Amino acid sequence: MSVTYAKGFEAAGVSAGISAHEGKKDLALVVNQGPLHSAAGVFTSNRFCAAPVQWSRKAVADGSLHAVVINSGGANACTGEAGYLQSAKTAGAAATQLGLAPQEVAVASTGLIGELLPMDNVLQGVEHAFSQLSDSKDAGTDASYAIMTTDTVPKTVTLDGTGYRIGGMVKGSGMIAPQLATMICVITTDAAIDAAQAEEALRQATSASFDRIDVDGCMSTNDTVLLLASGASDVQPYMAEFSALIREACTTLARKIVGDGEGSSHDINVTVKGATSEDAALICARAIAGANLLKCAIAGNDPNWGRVVSSLGTVPQATAPYDPNKVTVEINGVKVCDGGKPGEARSLVTMNEREVDITVDLHEGRAQGTIWTDDLTHDYVQINSEYES
Repeated sequence: MSVTYAKGFEAAGVSAGISAHEGKKDLALVVNQGPLHSAAGVFTSNRFCAAPVQWSRKAVADGSLHAVVINSGGANACTGEAGYLQSAKTAGAAATQLGLAPQEVAVASTGLIGELLPMDNVLQGVEHAFSQLSDSKDAGTDASYAIMTTDTVPKTVTLDGTGYRIGGMVKGSGMIAPQLATMICVITTDAAIDAAQAEEALRQATSASFDRIDVDGCMSTNDTVLLLASGASDVQPYMAEFSALIREACTTLARKIVGDGEGSSHDINVTVKGATSEDAALICARAIAGANLLKCAIAGNDPNWGRVVSSLGTVPQATAPYDPNKVTVEINGVKVCDGGKPGEARSLVTMNEREVDITVDLHEGRAQGTIWTDDLTHDYVQINSEYES
């Protein structure tokens, strides 16, 4: 059901002829029918941020959004003033259909960088999507398909709070690294919250989820995560519960991105514990998760712990204090490195399942952190050498 699970939301996903793949659904429209229109957004930190990111940052700055238009098939990134005008025109087209001001509509795009969008197709797609708006399960599903690029499956989530609902969808499969990961994500709720509450819940959630995944170490120009609240349940939530559910929604969607990493054959959970602080643990875990040699070893079912510790060793002592002679490494429960030297035989590690758990203990403190990643296979190379939006 995706974004239409929460009351007060309608959606549509249509084929507008934007994508290079003929007949693919490639434009989604999500509309908040209210009575509230509280909103928050988190965006890429890439300095080459795309035109729709620039537009949507301004649109959500006042804490209110009525709708969002998302296209796949073109990123509209690195397209200059002409690209920004395309985003403005897209928002304006949706606003005209909905009886809104353009600034009340966010825009998100995903696909090939460096090319303008076919605007006639986009504008016709907006009009078509408006005519298909519905609060049905199928409408939410159509929207989740329309935002996909190299994704092999749609990624959605639905959760129930105490008297209110949360729904969401995300796209993302490659060009995934911390600092959000490469995604377009819309989360909807019918809880009655204000913009400040939405902002706090979303930022806490993304820092513990989307900021902790890494498929290929590449940061996108187009990352956009939006939280829209309609208030249609008329329930003012207990904020601790609400924030926990938004975090759960984001974590679920983040894990689905890793599970659909381009060409991947393993999901890898890298946990570093025994650190002096959570930040230190996460920096260490990121260093390990971002190691291409390790990713390739895992793709070959090789529990090569040497590639774990060599990557861990790149983290400066001032950033994460630890004694290499005390570090232990477990892969799928087998302690292959004990005190910085060989432990149990790596042949004892079973690598047949998709999930691979790597746990590193620094034996320096009590803090820990986890980064989720996956392996790199020949299929990843093929997908990205033949990429078209």
